[in-house]
Amino acid sequence: MSTLTATAEEPRTAPARPTYRVTGRRVLASEWAKLWSLRSTWITLGLGLLFLVAFGLIAASRYKSEIGSSRMDPDFAASTAVSLSLFGTNFAQLALGVLGVLVTAGEYSTGMIRSTLAAVPRRLPVLWSKAAVFGLVALAVGTLGAFVAFLFGSGIVSGTPAAMGLSHAGVLRSLLSAGLYLGLVGVIGAALGALLRSVAGGISVLVAALMLIPGLISLLPSSWQDDISPYLPSNAGEAMFALTHDSTSLSPGAGLLVFLCWTVLALGGAAYRLARTDA
Repeated sequence: MSTLTATAEEPRTAPARPTYRVTGRRVLASEWAKLWSLRSTWITLGLGLLFLVAFGLIAASRYKSEIGSSRMDPDFAASTAVSLSLFGTNFAQLALGVLGVLVTAGEYSTGMIRSTLAAVPRRLPVLWSKAAVFGLVALAVGTLGAFVAFLFGSGIVSGTPAAMGLSHAGVLRSLLSAGLYLGLVGVIGAALGALLRSVAGGISVLVAALMLIPGLISLLPSSWQDDISPYLPSNAGEAMFALTHDSTSLSPGAGLLVFLCWTVLALGGAAYRLARTDA
């Protein structure tokens, strides 16, 4: 007679899954990885750097070739090595601002924002991290481009009335301010992308704010222009890195304060919509 012995099976316990806390450092690391995983990041940053350096060198070369000739425009003749080197800032700001829009609005167009907000339920750290990461990257690219353009541009105009060195008063401040301006433009682009949730809409508003509205203001009476024009984003930003100022422009400190207000306004609108509405 055989005896069947039932052996009790040992209970199987599933391995404990590690718990992850959502911290600011991890959100920043996630946004950093996402930023550099896109091919458009490398291309657009390269274009921004190219525009800043190339147009600065072109302006310096044109100045050198026309110096002393009757065909040179009087306003262009009063240029300095700083203003010539930073001539490409207006073109670089478009590249960096557009990339800032893509950083945020691109996730809405692909639907990836739902996964992002599921991983970070509090939402607002996502916006702060995107703005901080891309703002610092744009700041680094803008500052590098400004110094490279100046070092080569000042060599081109050496021996002319526009010649300047880093030791001249205000030069270092202008170059650093140009990089800061481009960094803040990138933050505004990211904020507009999060606010409008549309790549086309964000780029349209960015271009209008930086380029179209200043042109439309010129159609107003001159007394209105003097009261409004200095406080526009592009003009306040230009006052940040301009080497010389007149009665119609803001001082560097006032220009920085006004441009920071525009940046905070854009970020505040983006934060309000992100917190109040569904993705």
